[in-house]
Amino acid sequence: MNVLVYSGPGTTAESVKHCLETLRFHLSSHYAVVPVSETVLLKEPWMRKTAMFVLPGGADLPYCETLNGEGNARLTKYVRSGGKFMGFCAGAYYASSRCEFDVGGPLEVSGSRELKFYPGVARGCAFKGFEYNLQAGARAARLAVNSSLLPGAPSTVYNYYNGGCVFANASLINDVEVLATYDENIDIPDDDGSKAAIIYRKVGKGDVILAGSHPEYTPDAFSSDNGDEKLDKLVATLKESDHVRKLLMRQLLKKIGLSVPDDIDSKTPALTPIFITSPYENKVEDMEKHIVQSLEILNGYLQDSNDLFLFQEYPGQDQTDEVVVVEDASNRPKVLEFCKSGTFPAPETTPNFDIKTYFETLTYLGGGVNTVFGGILGYAEVITSTNTILEKNQQFLESLPHGFAITTATQIAGRGRGGNVWINPRGVMATSVLFRVPQSQQRLIITLQYLCGLALIEAILGYGSNVSGKGIGYEDLPVRIKWPNDIFILKPEYIDSLQHQVSTTLDGEDEKYVKISGALVNSQYINGQYNLVWGCGVNVSNPAPTTSLNLVLEKINKVRQQQGKSALPPYEPEKLLAKLMYTIDSFYRVFEKSGLDPFLPLYYKRWFHLNQKVDVDGANGRRSCIVRGITSDYGMLVAEDVQTKETLHLQPDGNSFDIFKGLIYKKNT
Repeated sequence: MNVLVYSGPGTTAESVKHCLETLRFHLSSHYAVVPVSETVLLKEPWMRKTAMFVLPGGADLPYCETLNGEGNARLTKYVRSGGKFMGFCAGAYYASSRCEFDVGGPLEVSGSRELKFYPGVARGCAFKGFEYNLQAGARAARLAVNSSLLPGAPSTVYNYYNGGCVFANASLINDVEVLATYDENIDIPDDDGSKAAIIYRKVGKGDVILAGSHPEYTPDAFSSDNGDEKLDKLVATLKESDHVRKLLMRQLLKKIGLSVPDDIDSKTPALTPIFITSPYENKVEDMEKHIVQSLEILNGYLQDSNDLFLFQEYPGQDQTDEVVVVEDASNRPKVLEFCKSGTFPAPETTPNFDIKTYFETLTYLGGGVNTVFGGILGYAEVITSTNTILEKNQQFLESLPHGFAITTATQIAGRGRGGNVWINPRGVMATSVLFRVPQSQQRLIITLQYLCGLALIEAILGYGSNVSGKGIGYEDLPVRIKWPNDIFILKPEYIDSLQHQVSTTLDGEDEKYVKISGALVNSQYINGQYNLVWGCGVNVSNPAPTTSLNLVLEKINKVRQQQGKSALPPYEPEKLLAKLMYTIDSFYRVFEKSGLDPFLPLYYKRWFHLNQKVDVDGANGRRSCIVRGITSDYGMLVAEDVQTKETLHLQPDGNSFDIFKGLIYKKNT
């Protein structure tokens, strides 16, 4: 599920940044927190996949100009149908029945508003001095928190404040809960004297929290060395009380009904070395030699497009302190330690991944024959993003061999489609693989994602077996491909046998399948060949945000035991990754000669969609269609118009497929 942060006209870059930073801190283990434009809000069917919509600070009038009418109708329908809405500062003014800002003053903005989530007046400024795009009226506002309504929250907290409102007479409105009040004198009239700063209200089936202050503003996201003594003092005050601000924010998110980890003191884990390993003779040495000879490395360091690399032999010395220490992990040097071929790091340095087990499994599956894919493996306990390390650093990418793979236990800046960024916790197998495709084989570029998605699902179903197409019980897992290459799995609560009919699980109100794996491919054309980085994440054992392979396997094992069959061992990331690399290696040998055609029967066997009834939403309106397959050259979805019998070809990168609504629609940015 997504938490959408509005970033369209009216928002400020600063407010959006703070929203994303704080919400990702609290929610990234369960939700994808992503910014969305006004086009997405107005044009796309975003509501079903959205856990919460957030309207940040900025300016109320541009919100009116952009969202009045259709935008507000969508937001109202979303909330009243059970959605959740948070509005901060300008977002709180806008979501109230009436906005009264600087009435009688030079900045006056007043008038009724359409959303009316707060059925009263949002009146401001609570404290004088506000100026647009300046910090003149900014302060650390002290709030008194209603602990009976927010158990676990602090009684007093400081929030960043700049131009926010008071919810006038909030204590007199029956269905409004005042969660926090300004704990100091305010500069505008408030008849009931409550000085309401943060309120909650049930709207239809949905939940709304509005804040005149900025509980989402984190002092860590303020620019340093700004030369403003007043702002520096304000930020210092906020830093001193940031722990209690996080407590408040956590309880607000719980109040609105989101899943939030209790631990707010956990810090983003520190990056660890990337160990370069292989069991094959001279593979690592040859790779290291090529890197040294082809790149401009100074004292072991390489400054690439996105990252600073430090290359050293294993066991290396931690030299990162020799570089200027920076808080942003993306700017810290990425240490690569080359392990002599056939040797591996000490197990205590890689407690979440047994590299030796990975290579033993890969060798067993390959019958002792060297595999190209995954034959050289980079592994880090903690990394920014496996995809970013490869795809965003052209010099490093050029120096790597075809088939190089990199995996990790924890990504602190994982990347998905549409720019989604998150921290993936342990239990998610995050891996990226490099494919070098010559220009003469450019026909393979588009359909590579289909091949890799198919290889992944075959690795899941064929886990534990070294015979292609023959399983040992894992083939009973109810996993399916969603076009083009996402992997979905049946929720454990719907499993009562080892037979799973897709038609009975896609139809109806309940969404019985959930996403368990996503992937993306990035391509660069360098020196006459295409460098494609395929990255995927598979939830092997972490239950959030949906379920995991091993949770579903537990339910499968209960059914097996009822049938007198033995329980299957849980998936291990080392063995699953080895199975995936072996499968890609086997598939790719056929793929580079014959393309996707030989794999289409198996792809259709594994996907949701053959003969699925769908509505295609296009420029000429909505058309009822039936899915017939995909094209083997470009992987386009083939759909037949029920009325006209016209064949439509739909490309994956321009369209989204909501399988539970049977709706295909054009993506907007």
